[in-house]
Amino acid sequence: MSLLSTFQSDLNAVVVGASGGIGAAFVRSIGNSATQANIRSFSRSGRSEDSPKGEHIDITDERSVAQAAEKAASAGPFDLVLVATGLLHDGDIRPEKTMRELTPDAMATAFAVNTIGPALVAKHFLPNMRRGSKSVFAALSARVGSISDNRLGGWTSYRASKAALNMVLKTLSIEHARRFPESIIVALHPGTVDTNLSAPFQGNVPDGKLFTSDYSAQQLLGVINGLEPQDTGGFFAWDGQPVSF
Repeated sequence: MSLLSTFQSDLNAVVVGASGGIGAAFVRSIGNSATQANIRSFSRSGRSEDSPKGEHIDITDERSVAQAAEKAASAGPFDLVLVATGLLHDGDIRPEKTMRELTPDAMATAFAVNTIGPALVAKHFLPNMRRGSKSVFAALSARVGSISDNRLGGWTSYRASKAALNMVLKTLSIEHARRFPESIIVALHPGTVDTNLSAPFQGNVPDGKLFTSDYSAQQLLGVINGLEPQDTGGFFAWDGQPVSF
C-alpha cells in the first residue's frame, strides 16, 4: 500500500531542503511509494546524489524562493510541499547552554533559516496548492520548539526560532483554509535523526531513539497520509502523536 494513498495517484510533490538527510530521504520515499509522482527537489546546493535533477533555492532570499515556486508551478498545482530545512549549528554557531552565550548574529541567523525561510516558502508556494482534493504543506519543526514542553532551558535561539515557525504555520493555516478548505498546513517533529544536524548531540539519545533518515521520512509520510482538514494548524510527531505548542 502506498505511503501516500490518500492523495491523487499523479502526485505533484515539492521537497525544499532536498540535499539534507531527511530531505533526501523524502525524495527517495516519495519516489518509491508513488511511482507516478512528479517530484521537484530544491536545495541551496542544487543537485545531490539522491536528487540528480535538483534545483537551486536559497530560502533566505525571497527572489530565489519566488523563482523556485514559479518553476515548480509550471508542472501544475502542488499536492504536497515539504520544507525539510533547518539550522542548529554551523561553524561558530552552536546551541547556547546558557543565556551568557546569546549573540544577536547567531539568533538572527537561526530565525532567518528556521522561521523566515519556511515562511517565505509558504508565501510563494501556498497559492499554487491543488484545489478540490487533499493537499499538504508541512515543515520540519522540533519538539524543543514546544513552549509547554520546555523543562531544561538552553538552546534559546533554536527553541525560539522553531516556536516562531510553529506560530507562522498555525497563522497561515487559518488564512489558507478560507480559500483552500481541503488543504492542510502542519509542523512535524521528525524525532532525533542521524544527520549532520544532530551529530554533535547524539551522545544522550536513548537506545532505539536515534532514527535513520529513511525511517523518519517514511514515518512522517505515513503521518501526512493520515491527516485530514481538521488537522490543519497542528504539530505532529513522527509517530502521529500531537505535540503541544
